Amino acid sequence: MTPEQKAREIINRMLNESGWEIVNRDHYSPNISAVAIEEGILKGSLEADYLLFINGKAIGVLEAKKEECRLSNVVMEQAERYTYRLPDWCSYWYQPLPIIYLSNGKEILFRNINNLDEDYLTVPRIHSPREIVKMLGIEDEYSGLPSLQKKGLRDCQYEAITELESSFRLGQSRALMVLATGAGKTFTACMAAYRLLSYTPVKRVLFLVDRNNLGRQAEGEFGTFRLTETGEPFNTIFTTERLKSAKIPKDANVVISTIQRLFALLTGQELNDNEDDESYNNDGKEIQLDGNLNLPPDFFDLIIIDECHRSIYGNWRKVLEYFKSAKMVGLTATPAPETLAFFNNNRIVNYTLEKSIADGINVDYRVFRIKTQATENGGAVKEGENITQITKYSGKVEDIRTSEEKTYTSTELNRSIINPSQIKLILETYRDSIYNELYPDREPQLEYIPKTLIFALNDAHATNIVRIAKEVFPNQSENFIQKITYSAGDSNQLIRSFRNDKDFRIAVTVTLVATGTDVKPLEVVMFMRDVESDALYTQMKGRGVRTIGDEQLRNVTPNAVSKDLFFLVDAVGVTEHEMQVTRPGADMPPPNMSLRILLERITHGDLSDDNLRLLASRLSRINIKSDDKQRQKFTDLARIEIIDLAVQIFSALEEGILEPFIEVNHPNLGRKGLVRPLTHNPKARQYLLELNAGFISILQPGEDNLIEKGFSIEEARNTTQAFEDYVNSHKDEIEALRIIYNNSNEPITYKMLKELREKLMQASNKFNPILLWNTYSVLDPTHVVSFRSKDEKDALTNIIQLVRFALKQSPDLRSLSSMAASRFELWCGQNQRPLTDTQKEIIRNVVNYIVANGSCNFNDIKEEDKPLVAQMVRDFGTADSVNTAIISLSQFILKAA
Repeated sequence: MTPEQKAREIINRMLNESGWEIVNRDHYSPNISAVAIEEGILKGSLEADYLLFINGKAIGVLEAKKEECRLSNVVMEQAERYTYRLPDWCSYWYQPLPIIYLSNGKEILFRNINNLDEDYLTVPRIHSPREIVKMLGIEDEYSGLPSLQKKGLRDCQYEAITELESSFRLGQSRALMVLATGAGKTFTACMAAYRLLSYTPVKRVLFLVDRNNLGRQAEGEFGTFRLTETGEPFNTIFTTERLKSAKIPKDANVVISTIQRLFALLTGQELNDNEDDESYNNDGKEIQLDGNLNLPPDFFDLIIIDECHRSIYGNWRKVLEYFKSAKMVGLTATPAPETLAFFNNNRIVNYTLEKSIADGINVDYRVFRIKTQATENGGAVKEGENITQITKYSGKVEDIRTSEEKTYTSTELNRSIINPSQIKLILETYRDSIYNELYPDREPQLEYIPKTLIFALNDAHATNIVRIAKEVFPNQSENFIQKITYSAGDSNQLIRSFRNDKDFRIAVTVTLVATGTDVKPLEVVMFMRDVESDALYTQMKGRGVRTIGDEQLRNVTPNAVSKDLFFLVDAVGVTEHEMQVTRPGADMPPPNMSLRILLERITHGDLSDDNLRLLASRLSRINIKSDDKQRQKFTDLARIEIIDLAVQIFSALEEGILEPFIEVNHPNLGRKGLVRPLTHNPKARQYLLELNAGFISILQPGEDNLIEKGFSIEEARNTTQAFEDYVNSHKDEIEALRIIYNNSNEPITYKMLKELREKLMQASNKFNPILLWNTYSVLDPTHVVSFRSKDEKDALTNIIQLVRFALKQSPDLRSLSSMAASRFELWCGQNQRPLTDTQKEIIRNVVNYIVANGSCNFNDIKEEDKPLVAQMVRDFGTADSVNTAIISLSQFILKAA
């Protein structure tokens, strides 16, 4: 170790002991409360040995020398020059930087240059960040927060609280926590409230719940929360009150309420401790706060809003915004765009199991691909063929006969050429697939096909789709398929009808329904046009992501069960190519700025439009060149996909929703929230730099000659792999899986299979047995036998066969129903006591029950069909004999092949 390295080691230790975290430039993050950046960059290509930051703003420098080096006037002058050389894109508390340290590991010299009469002082140690804050008179409410211990917290809870405190330290007044259901949102809120009440000036917290009964639950959780310094319950340290009357105790530290109940308190209405808070103003009008109110605007210091996607906008928003000085924390599993906007895009944690397509909300989707020869390869218009020609500019329509043969490419299809045969084939293929492959568990009723939105290339294309669809779906109502475009009349009324009417099943649009339209019962989004823009594509497929209650869905689609996902029917290959993120104009910053410098500037708050636009452009390019594995690794690090981050930045710039950028010392909260996944995540930035430096683009082989229909091969492979992983990882804990895996010939009962099915559906909606069966047929059609009847398709024992196939216990995937007849005959032949013809015919009735429900015994059949059991007892002699026969038959029917 060199003398300089030895000195640095000692200096690093002294910095750490005083509460400073040491990082290099690439690992700086503004969420570190006190940091010493090694080799901090300065103007003029200079570097400070240590550049000191408190809460994201530069405060001083530390010049390090080796042990034998004297801390002379030359060293002092060098350090003092550095205090004037901070880059323009770095935030600072004062300029020049007031704090200077000189050290060789043995000696520390210190100077506060704000004290003009004071020279360098020898000090025994480096000051703590809190001491410097006090010394310089910096008003920082959060300097007293101790470090958060991970014990007792989930990782997502630790991240949420750490980022919340960092966010408040950096000056944000609003913060959004996206935590998936079951992640412990209320527990996280208890921890955050405890620390802020204990260590900051916060004195009173409002915990806002969605319903009064959730308030009771929250009250219980605050009472049982013990992750405190002493281990005592929260409510014995801080007074916790659920709002039940028109008076809040003066000593209340935490008040739990609904927003309606809080409004009633403010306006002097009578309060009752009941479940129905909707009675406080249910006329649907925006509430008004006038006159003398019962609480002052500064009554609460902190407001934590549970299920904030419902509470922070709409009729009740003014109640929330009345408390102007309070900091606000939102808790939700499903943030809407309005939610993000309300919290200044300051999403401090994004711990969600399932993101939606565009904005992180709602259901997943599966891709169903339809390929036709014309779509893939184009075609030819023969000489002398009659065609209808539409002049785009004037709209003139005329019938003509071609004078020569002309070929057209797949790109020209539906742009300059519309091929009715191609449209008809796609629609017929879709029609035939609805109840066979997409929704095989539904009653096949064409009048109630799932609500379908088709995207056409232009108005003429949409008109032809509507005309041909009426041929493909004959004998339906006049409203069955309609066009929703600017030329189609009252589009708002058409959208309402599509959303609510049973007989309006297919809507065809160009872009009118592509963005911002909420049609919750929509279950199929079909692309009959290609899309290049990632932003538009994301918005278009996002039309299908909305969730809907089962009853609400059945009100418009009577044969539906539930909406667990939606299908994206790709008839043009839109899912098979990379999308482009188009920048919304304006000039770029100088193109020679390296990504590393750009990220460093962004992280320090240099968030000009030019820098944001350049960042989004770089992200888009990196996304295009990355493979799926690389993109996933970035997503794991940053909790957001590369392309989603680029789209969010471009959209914010294009829509003009960001506050103007003046300079780095302004709050710029909306801009900081937008880039938080990078600025607060050094590992994500580092990985981005790696991807940028070593990018190779590999194109998938073309499939021009392959004409097919069905689910995406890649998606099918991912789904079956996930299912097989689930089976293998749970084979010891789920009873049905254990029996199937061990092939132990133990009874696999209806209860076991029902439990297994429920657990599979909880793990993934793609583990629906019927969907899984179809998914395996996509990958291995020669070894998967299709269902022949509804009863066969609905049999619960299909789960047994799926598990055996997943475990490679069976070479083919075929239902027990398809083998039941032959197995019954074999059982009869192998039975130790020959059966009479009467006995054989009577017990044959049990076979279908076994196939449908699993192993059974005498009591199961008795509960199902008492007359049958009575007849069996007469024919077999005793109930025990019947029971023995049924159990033996069950084992034989359900055994592995």
